[in-house]
This record gives sequence, C-alpha cells and structure tokens, in this order.
Amino acid sequence: MEPIDVFKALSNETRLNILEWLKEPEKHFPKQGAHLPKEVSYKGGVCVGDIQEKAKVSQSTVSSYLNMMQKAGLLESIRHGQWTYYRRNEEFIQQLAEYFKTEI
Repeated sequence: MEPIDVFKALSNETRLNILEWLKEPEKHFPKQGAHLPKEVSYKGGVCVGDIQEKAKVSQSTVSSYLNMMQKAGLLESIRHGQWTYYRRNEEFIQQLAEYFKTEI
C-alpha cells in the first residue's frame, strides 16, 4: 500500500463521495438494478455511466477519477461486454483502516 496515493485519491470531494456511494450502491444507484445483466449484481459493481450521472461530471473526468482510485487500491473493476463496473475493494479498505489504527 502506498498511503500517499490513497490520500491523493481521497483528497477530492467527488472521489470521496464515489467511495461513500459505492458502500451502499443499492441506496445510491437504485435505477442501476433495472439494467444490470443477469450475471452481474450490485456486488459486481456500478456502471461508470451511473456513477458519472450521479457525480455530475463529464465521462472523461469520472473515468480519470475511477482509474486513480483503482490504482490507489480503493476500487476494483470488472468488464461485462462494453460496460465496466466498479466496486469498493473492501479487503484493501480494511487494511487501510488497520494502517490508520497502527501507524497514524
């Protein structure tokens, strides 16, 4: 884990909101359930387009944000056809919480 990358990723309000929204995707992305492929559930993540719509930023901006968060370890992605779905990397977030408890 590179703590500085995590801090950079979380230093933007929209990126922090995205991480919070993905904690409870059913609550924050209710319309997504209507168009999820059968093999995908909320546990498989949330579509980039739905995140972009909620964040009210351009597609390129949200893609950049999601990429940064994924590189920091906060998110995981999975591709289904032409769509990419993002979810929180809960294992990494637990490690981050432990880091805060023991190191900071």
